[in-house]
Amino acid sequence: MKEKIVMPLWTCCLFIVVMNTTMFNVSLPVIIRDLQITSDLGSWVISSYSIGYALSTVIYSRLSDRIPVRKLVTVGLLILGCSSVLGLFAHNFALLLTTRILQSAGAGVMAGLGLVIASRYIPVERRGAALALISSGSAMAFGLGPIVGGLISEYMGWNGLFAITVLVLLALPVLLYFLPRETVNKEQPFDLTGALLTIINATTLLVAITQRSWIWLGIGIASLFAHILYIRRARLPFVNPQVFRTPDFTRLIIIGFCVLVVNLGNLFLMPLVLADLYHRSALAIGLLIAPGAIISAFCTRYVGRWIDRYGNMRFMLIGQCMLAAVLVLFMLGLDQSALIITGGYVFFSPALSASMASLNNEASRVLPRNQIGSGMGLLQLIQFFGGSVSVAVCGLLLHAIPGVTVQEAYHVVYGCLLVVCLISLGLTLWHSKASSLSNRDLTSVPSGR
Repeated sequence: MKEKIVMPLWTCCLFIVVMNTTMFNVSLPVIIRDLQITSDLGSWVISSYSIGYALSTVIYSRLSDRIPVRKLVTVGLLILGCSSVLGLFAHNFALLLTTRILQSAGAGVMAGLGLVIASRYIPVERRGAALALISSGSAMAFGLGPIVGGLISEYMGWNGLFAITVLVLLALPVLLYFLPRETVNKEQPFDLTGALLTIINATTLLVAITQRSWIWLGIGIASLFAHILYIRRARLPFVNPQVFRTPDFTRLIIIGFCVLVVNLGNLFLMPLVLADLYHRSALAIGLLIAPGAIISAFCTRYVGRWIDRYGNMRFMLIGQCMLAAVLVLFMLGLDQSALIITGGYVFFSPALSASMASLNNEASRVLPRNQIGSGMGLLQLIQFFGGSVSVAVCGLLLHAIPGVTVQEAYHVVYGCLLVVCLISLGLTLWHSKASSLSNRDLTSVPSGR
């Protein structure tokens, strides 16, 4: 595989895909007004894509165990590109929602297979740099999404947002030319029942949180228990239980969940702080957040090399310490100046990229080769689910704390994110200690500790 061509191009496509989750946020009020729908309906423009994106990510990863990556990339990018063309002409809510769901069904191929490709075809001594590049693309997309969304909505209308994702079709022939031709085990069955149960689990639990419904929560918990019973009886279940038998990977799943809770919670809160406390416009908010995303992308080449040279655990710890420090800064000083947000995110975004790149690299190291597809897909699903939960819970907390001002509510919510970050840091220390005491001798591996 021509990794010097494939990985940068893959990162560009992932940048577009991830940005598609954030650039609609700034346009949501305009969409609600233009289509004359309620805020509850309007929120599904965002949440439908988030739910579908998380689910399609793990499905593509799981399918990579029995279907060649080239075929999956073709299907995913064609679905994403063609549905984006449809979105250019979406002038009613039903068509808009359908388009967003179809987009999410194709978008997951970039997140789901990026880590699989890096884990399968890039040597371990260079894998950290590749994973850091992917992580920086995501981080930069989260930062630049509001800017791009604000500019396009202002000058082209919100339908113009779909034109950005059409661009992925240009990358398809290049990726197909340079991606390796694989030989996979086509006899391995695909567990459709398990996939449907996974979709039901994630969807019902996310709907329960976003809609604050005890009924949906009960359905979600019941479906989760049904899925557990099914996994115990299935021969080759969609969610591979083998990955949970490695304590190292189980800890990494929890750490990944916590890190995404912190990340998406902060990305949700920063624009609200800048709008509510400092009355900044959508475009100004994007400009204040952008420096951190740009610096994160600039630091990627160095962070990746350092991870390969000095090991995963060192950068997991450094990154999460920096995240905790920034959250302390936001919790104590966010009402002092809008530049607190800008300055803090300059450190937060590179720290997040380093944390995620080292975490994903560590996960690819501990997983056996035949479990990489299912394991990395499950890791990403749980990470994105954590982010979706974080956004919903942060929104609820801002309006559920009685007797406090808006300013004080932000302090409390950032304090909650800090607690989650400290839990993640504690688990990382535990993982580091447990790994160092294991009887695996990794001293000859450059990515070791």
